[in-house]
Amino acid sequence: MASAPALTSNSISAIAGGDTNLRPLLQVLDVKEIKASQADKRFRLLLSDGSFVQQSVLATQLNSSVLLGEIKQGSILQLLDFVCLTIRGLRFLMVLNMEVIGFSADTIGHPKQFLFNDKEASGKAIAQQESTSNDMSMRNGCAAPVGPAQQSVTSTKSPSTSGPDARPLVSPSYEPAPIYSNKGPIARNQAPARILPIVALTPYVGRWAIKDGDGGEIRATCFNSIADQFMDKIEVGKLYMVSKGKLRPAERSFNHMRHDYEITLENSSMIELLGEDDDSIPQQQFKFTPIAAIENADENSMVDVLGIVVGVSPTNTILRKNGTETEKRTVQLRDASGCSVEITMWGSFCAREGNLLQEACNSGQTPILAVKAGRISAFSGKSVGTISSTQLLVDPDLLEAKQLRAWFEGGGKASSFQPISHEGCAGARGEMRKTVSQIKDEGLGRSGRPDWVAVKGSISFVKTDKFCYTACPLIVMDRPCNRKVTIRSDNKWYCDRCDKLLDDCEYRYLLSLQVQDHTGVTWVTAFQEAAEDILGVSAKELQSWKGEEDWRFEDVIHKVLFTQRLFKLKVKEETYNDELSVKCSVLRAEQLNYHSENKVVLDSIRSLIVGDHQNQEIAGNGSSVPSFSGAAGFMSSNSPVSPSKYTAVKSSRSMGGSANFSSSNSSCFKCGKSGHWVKDCPSQGSGRFR
Repeated sequence: MASAPALTSNSISAIAGGDTNLRPLLQVLDVKEIKASQADKRFRLLLSDGSFVQQSVLATQLNSSVLLGEIKQGSILQLLDFVCLTIRGLRFLMVLNMEVIGFSADTIGHPKQFLFNDKEASGKAIAQQESTSNDMSMRNGCAAPVGPAQQSVTSTKSPSTSGPDARPLVSPSYEPAPIYSNKGPIARNQAPARILPIVALTPYVGRWAIKDGDGGEIRATCFNSIADQFMDKIEVGKLYMVSKGKLRPAERSFNHMRHDYEITLENSSMIELLGEDDDSIPQQQFKFTPIAAIENADENSMVDVLGIVVGVSPTNTILRKNGTETEKRTVQLRDASGCSVEITMWGSFCAREGNLLQEACNSGQTPILAVKAGRISAFSGKSVGTISSTQLLVDPDLLEAKQLRAWFEGGGKASSFQPISHEGCAGARGEMRKTVSQIKDEGLGRSGRPDWVAVKGSISFVKTDKFCYTACPLIVMDRPCNRKVTIRSDNKWYCDRCDKLLDDCEYRYLLSLQVQDHTGVTWVTAFQEAAEDILGVSAKELQSWKGEEDWRFEDVIHKVLFTQRLFKLKVKEETYNDELSVKCSVLRAEQLNYHSENKVVLDSIRSLIVGDHQNQEIAGNGSSVPSFSGAAGFMSSNSPVSPSKYTAVKSSRSMGGSANFSSSNSSCFKCGKSGHWVKDCPSQGSGRFR
């Protein structure tokens, strides 16, 4: 059996003396899980150099090494990056990066506790009364002390500066490493201090400066006049020195960073642009999640996603609940995990990155898209949407992107994949062909989320007393306001949102219709675009004809009555006057393509014959199987096949095959005789029903 590697003797005392160049080999004497205030697991290690032992804490990114059994009692580690924290006089070593070198079941040497000074000796007595794990509230892998006056810091990234607490009372047998100049992006307070990585930053570090080449992240916020002061100074991708900020606990409602604190900029804060001369600071850090793993991720959690763009939808305008409009665009991504996901772009992302991706796809390219800080939505399956702080990178210069491209070009493009989003990239939702009665019978829209359905029916009634409203035409944030305006006594229109008087207004449809099919009647609402498609005239024209040219007005209304259309509906339960009711909104009202519609009917008959009478999704204008009956089952009033005949139909092997019938109820409706179907009827000759 190979002998265990030799430990770095006296390395713990060397670290205490400020030696930042050490990469010591230490043995793990004990591993314990810390009862932290957060949900994340934290692990405490007892490390030995053969002469002394040192309490240590693992950074959270190293937790997997413990969970996988790589770090255990007896493991020998080489520390590659670490930070020293002193809490209540007790020195702790926070391990930021390490490598498992070997293992020894026996304790190497005769290590004992290393005491730095009398203050730590008294601290040890305190620790005997209070559990160390209770003294610490772990923050991103580092220990948060009880108070700022009792902490000092030493980092492997930079040596300590001069000061009364810069050295311990134990004198090492060497000189500490020299001070070097720092040129990276730093956030620090006014007094000079030792440099920490972002992961080790807490409010209890009395004097701090942070420089991070390991991909740490922290959010900096400012408000009101301070935001105005810094808004024009900060550009994405630039390096800055931020000083005199205050650290506060992160507000999780708005902060999705992994750090538990955020920097708040104040009047005394300073932001200085630095030269891009430090390659150790990465421009952007990603923690990519495979698309297949997104399906099991929690709703509203934040993820980074990398994938090949296989489709881009046109930009659509969406009306928000507050009456404002925004743009929406969807992109379909796939990766080597064998799944695809829909990325929903909102607002300005549609014009910037969305147009760039659209042009690339139109030219036959397959660009790679990296999404930083996208929010997972559980609406219609799992999808990822952009928020204000999301970053989108097209064809990023990343190692993961190069690996993904190599997989795709090496045969990945021909592999099959499973979508985890139910909506198609071209903007067509997974609409189900339904009847009017099924909307009520199946409780559509009552699940807390809207349902999208397609109903083949005709308009039986148009409500004409209030078919439109007066809207504000002013532009707000590059979009029409569209808020309802009221007329004043001076014939001026007033918008309460814009707080302005207007000489004229716009008219926008709010059209209530009754749609009927063979199963029933329901009310639907058609808004501006959908109503214009149905009536064929603008709301302003129709309003001008009402009362003055009634014959034109009535002609427009009469033309749309009792003509069949394919209505694409959004069905959702809404609250009005403290009462819940299901509302149906018209997204589109397409003219029937009878060739396609005949195919739908024939497909539905075939599905009944083979026993597959489940609802099928439609794509486009009626290209799949409709359902003819409500949730109550097949009824003689709404089903093309009676219950007695359905049994006979189901026994047939296929549309073109033969069937043996013994039931007297099964008869050909062409000749009236039993024992065969119409497709085999002698009166039809050798022809088949198609």
